[in-house]
Amino acid sequence: MNEQMLKEQAKKIRKDIVAMIGQAKSGHPGGSLSAAEIVTYLYFEEMKIDPANPKWEERDRFVLSKGHAAPVLYAALANKGYFPAEELSTLRKIGSHLQGHPDMNKVPGVDMSTGSLGTGISVAVGMALALQMDQKDNYVYALLGDGELQEGQVWEAAMAAGQYKLDHLIAFVDNNGLQIDGNIDDVMSPNPVDQKFAAFGWHVQVIDGHDFQQIADAVAAAKAEQGKPSVIIAKTVKGKGVSYMENQAGWHGSAPSEEQVAQAMSELN
Repeated sequence: MNEQMLKEQAKKIRKDIVAMIGQAKSGHPGGSLSAAEIVTYLYFEEMKIDPANPKWEERDRFVLSKGHAAPVLYAALANKGYFPAEELSTLRKIGSHLQGHPDMNKVPGVDMSTGSLGTGISVAVGMALALQMDQKDNYVYALLGDGELQEGQVWEAAMAAGQYKLDHLIAFVDNNGLQIDGNIDDVMSPNPVDQKFAAFGWHVQVIDGHDFQQIADAVAAAKAEQGKPSVIIAKTVKGKGVSYMENQAGWHGSAPSEEQVAQAMSELN
């Protein structure tokens, strides 16, 4: 693993996130920025994928269950070569295939359309079950928000994954502690997240979600676990990398002004 390369790639993805949301004048920067290292690691180090052949049968799958964080996925896909990076500036604009939530029918590299919280992890469970039934060795990765864990459908999916021993399913929880209405503990606490997943038969790890070595080690440990799905609870900072956005719930779904974009870019250099 070239950690320096991954750090530079994550920085580039953060810049793309801020720039595209600023140009669109709408979007979800906070939870996109908090997941930059996780998504960067998966797309630029871990997953078996081919940008020239997005529907390759032998690929690993990625499901962005927290679909509103589409900018981090779009930035990763563009930087990986799935579509031209220039298209990022069309985010949320009429005629663009880059909608506010990812659309598998329009965006190369998107394995599942998501948006309604809880549906992504449910589909990821179905994908992993299908691959298991076909005796395939591909992995399915999913990224959930911690506010998303308030959805009952998440736990139905978790129960099914444990029941069917889906050890090729690896879920990340972007545990930044904030959601659109504020602190997750004040709105509807999903804690203790680790104990809940363990109770459903999952292999559980808790890591620093901005540390590439910890991410890499956790994925390796998840792959070594047999007979259990894995969840990696990643402690992150909402708005990571942009000082005025960090740990501020107000930046869940607000776009920065031109001046704020300029400040963010200078901080990310």
